[in-house]
Amino acid sequence: MHVAEDAPMVRQPTLLQAWIPLLALMALLALSVHLFGNDSSYGPNQIALLLCCGLAGLVGLRNGWRWKHIQEAMSHGVMLAAPAMFILLGVGALIGTWVLCGTVPTLVHYGMQLMHPSFFYPAACLVCAVVALAIGSSWTVAGTLGVALMGVAAGLGLSPVFTAGAVISGAYFGDKMSPLSDTTNLAPAAAGSELFAHIRHMVWTTGPSFALALLLFVLFALGHNDSDAAGFDQLSQALAVQFNPGLHLLIPLVVVLVLAIRRVPAFPSIAIGALVGGLCAVLFQPDSTAALGASDGRSHGMALFAGAWKALFGGYSGASGSEAVDELLNRGGMASMLNTIWLILCAMAFGAVMERTGLLERIIRSVLAAAKSTGSLIVATLATAVGTNVVAADQYLAIVLPGRIYKPEYERRGLAPENLSRALEDAGTLTSPLVPWNTCGAYMAATLGVATLDYLPYAFFNLLNPIVAGILAYAGFKILHLQPPTPQVLHKQ
Repeated sequence: MHVAEDAPMVRQPTLLQAWIPLLALMALLALSVHLFGNDSSYGPNQIALLLCCGLAGLVGLRNGWRWKHIQEAMSHGVMLAAPAMFILLGVGALIGTWVLCGTVPTLVHYGMQLMHPSFFYPAACLVCAVVALAIGSSWTVAGTLGVALMGVAAGLGLSPVFTAGAVISGAYFGDKMSPLSDTTNLAPAAAGSELFAHIRHMVWTTGPSFALALLLFVLFALGHNDSDAAGFDQLSQALAVQFNPGLHLLIPLVVVLVLAIRRVPAFPSIAIGALVGGLCAVLFQPDSTAALGASDGRSHGMALFAGAWKALFGGYSGASGSEAVDELLNRGGMASMLNTIWLILCAMAFGAVMERTGLLERIIRSVLAAAKSTGSLIVATLATAVGTNVVAADQYLAIVLPGRIYKPEYERRGLAPENLSRALEDAGTLTSPLVPWNTCGAYMAATLGVATLDYLPYAFFNLLNPIVAGILAYAGFKILHLQPPTPQVLHKQ
């Protein structure tokens, strides 16, 4: 537990105290969904998180913490989320300019020509997996290819929730297995293992999970052999007339992928991609850009500049004459991400207070005390990572915090650190997009336009991997030891 230098003597929280804010949050979130349904993430969930943040703060005050330390924790939690919030703003701007310049319409147009409903879901999953493996970023893949694939799915008359599940499954597989990924580097650093040994060890849980996920996507795709041919042709023709698709309109996508491969950080890569999209809009779609920025007394040149600027902050809005095209493309802009940022702010404040006052650590240590066998220890690690994603609302904390707490126990039992780093990624990385108020869940919902709880049942890889990891742990399959375990540990296994 972190203690500030000028902190008073504080009492360790009881297990009951630790559970009070968490149980209250569960109850309020359930009530929020009951009362407001799909609108619960547009304010009600934020209120629930803030109320429980206050409740956790009251428990901290009761145990001797000062208000200034609790407020510092909230500020620190928000600071941790600042990079994610800037990336969200960048993605909003990128979507707006990429629609305006024709990048997204071109990807949708060509995607509808190349993809068939009978293999769309597994193909979408594989494409996202390959690109994420190459660049090491699930967020970049979702914000670029994922947006286009959602449009292709709409054009083919396919399910948006299945498509979002396929995009997320593929993106997180590639992210998890890429040596370029930040979480793939963070997990072995937290556990004390070597990067490539960590990746090799993950193959045993990740490979079967991804194969099962692909099989499920194949089976679901086979049930969608039919599509609305008339609607398909109408949408394709409308896109062709409105944006005149061509390979030159993919320049912004190529720029972002090159920057990602060259290890340029996510925010500047996405911001540059958004600006390149605005420039391409002025060059290649001058009529649409001028129409977006048109105003009384404004010259054509200023209207072009204003249109590109408006796409950055307000997104694309147009009237093409096709309801399907307008519904598909009228989106994006930084403003579209503000509600998601609000959700992240509230979630990170709650998680930070839970962490600073020792409530989260108290819950984790109670779980650790119940883990007697090797299998139960690994399952406890998986469960703790999932729980930290829920409570702390951040995948990095879900990796670092359990890694810090569980590492001595793994060493005491003679277990290689690769076991711990694999478990941290199997659950910490993969379940983060399944929590609506987690930074990853909020990002994916805002970027793909599908609510987190709607796509959750179809993010097959993210759901299966922790389960497969738990089963293999109890089976004792591919558990690495630093040294022969003691007779006592063998007896417990």
